[in-house]
Amino acid sequence: MVPSPHAPAAVAPPKHFLQFTDFTRDEIGHVLERTRWIKERFKRYELYQPLRDRTLAMVFEKASTRTRVSFEAGMFQLGGIAINLNRGDTQLSRGEPIEDVARVISRMVDVVMIRTFEQSIIERFAAHSRVPVINGLTNEYHPCQILADIYTYVEHRGDIAGRTVAWVGDGNNMCNTWIQAAAVLGFTVHVATPVGYAIDDAKGSPYRAHYRTFADPMEACRGVDLVTTDVWTSMGFEAEDAARRTAFAEWMVDPAMMREAHPDALFMHCLPAHRGEEVAPEVIDGPQSVVWDEAENRLHAQKALLEYLVCGRVDGTD
Repeated sequence: MVPSPHAPAAVAPPKHFLQFTDFTRDEIGHVLERTRWIKERFKRYELYQPLRDRTLAMVFEKASTRTRVSFEAGMFQLGGIAINLNRGDTQLSRGEPIEDVARVISRMVDVVMIRTFEQSIIERFAAHSRVPVINGLTNEYHPCQILADIYTYVEHRGDIAGRTVAWVGDGNNMCNTWIQAAAVLGFTVHVATPVGYAIDDAKGSPYRAHYRTFADPMEACRGVDLVTTDVWTSMGFEAEDAARRTAFAEWMVDPAMMREAHPDALFMHCLPAHRGEEVAPEVIDGPQSVVWDEAENRLHAQKALLEYLVCGRVDGTD
């Protein structure tokens, strides 16, 4: 049988960024190098618009400031447009299956970013999407934030391979993703969490060679190259706030912890931060803190990510 000349050609499945481990070390290295190039060009006020006439759909089931602004501004700077969809703006709020939403939206746009609850939601969407899907945050992972954090470390201190990162606080989505990044890029994470807030064994066990757990946060910080933390009560866990404040009382990153780290160590926080809770004001506003560069680099790292997912590998300059 002769195929119809109008039959659609076979299309390779799109590349997604749902977890940090979706990319190889080489791919992460490429995106980091493109982040540097794109950021330097941006700082020189030089126009770079590889995504002209392309559209990003942003689906928010969890509220956001940094994720929305960085993706929306980034897409505009690359020449495209971004459409913001909250849950109430879609048929998801009326019970439409996520698979059907994916089938429809992905026929109308070029890339989708989703910020939602369970990782299974974004995985189901991606399985039925014709275009790349980016994890803007789930309960389990936050790969875009860690991509920006690693670029920030590289920008200030060079290659992160062989270094040691201390995670102090909740064994949450950020912690899970730091551990994945350590496995991909070849560094070590010291994880210090209160009793009852350790990382999920199912999330950590595949990467056991790349992290160590500590009962004492001071010991976890000893000699490390980077100390990082997050709020004690993540979005969706507000009902646990009082219990968490008690459990995490000794887990505030303070000057004493930073003194245990390498003298050249950096401090990071994905923000928003609660001074006097998970971090002392003297640390987040001190000379070792790079949180503002870290926040800005969400913009540039995500532009490089969008370029890679939509355009493929771009080397050199245009």
